[in-house]
Amino acid sequence: MHQDNKLAVLIDADNVPSGQVKEMMEEIAKYGNPTIKRIYGDWTKPQLGKWKAVLLENAINPIQQYSYTSGKNATDSAMIIDAMDILYSEKVDGFCLVSSDSDFTKLATRLREAGMMVIGLGEKKTPDPFIVACDKFIYLEILQQETDDVKGKERGTKQFEQITPTMLRLISSTISDLADDDGWAFLGDVGNLLQKKQPNFDSRNYGFQKLTPLIGSIAKFEVKERIHPKSNNKLIYVRNKPAK
Repeated sequence: MHQDNKLAVLIDADNVPSGQVKEMMEEIAKYGNPTIKRIYGDWTKPQLGKWKAVLLENAINPIQQYSYTSGKNATDSAMIIDAMDILYSEKVDGFCLVSSDSDFTKLATRLREAGMMVIGLGEKKTPDPFIVACDKFIYLEILQQETDDVKGKERGTKQFEQITPTMLRLISSTISDLADDDGWAFLGDVGNLLQKKQPNFDSRNYGFQKLTPLIGSIAKFEVKERIHPKSNNKLIYVRNKPAK
């Protein structure tokens, strides 16, 4: 997604922490310009009080949604209705849905059917159906870990995911899907296809800022640089190590 694309950011205040708004907005800015920023909740509830201090700082418009019926999530309905209104207004190129609630799975699917890019942000407890309904899904815990790095907090307090055999097979098969006759694949294409296959794939989940060092840390893959013949830019290629 290009950074000049216009994005609608819709936040479910009931299902994400308030302390990471700054990190969320900085992450979203990598994918486009958030021209619409709304957050949904019943602002008469004391538990949403922490949000109020950060909304002005980040120019996020709070949308009041009263809980008319006990046990029913009116916030979800209001957010979904607004998303469809924004979709039909044709004022944005994509959506960022910030929630850990699987109730937004159908919304993400519908927006993508309409040609919208959908980026999800939520905690690791987010159910898989919502994750896979998005083009990309980013865990909020990773953004918190990056903030801890900046503040110099101990790395040992972090909990990164382990690179499992399933993940190795995913990377290996993706390289094979894109490989030339010698087995080499352009790393940028590998990263894009990994994202399509598994929307929550992110090298930061495993403790690496970029895909290149992640791939380079795994013995079964080879990494090499090639110089682009026209621009002299360095291009990174990877392949599965041939069996001995």
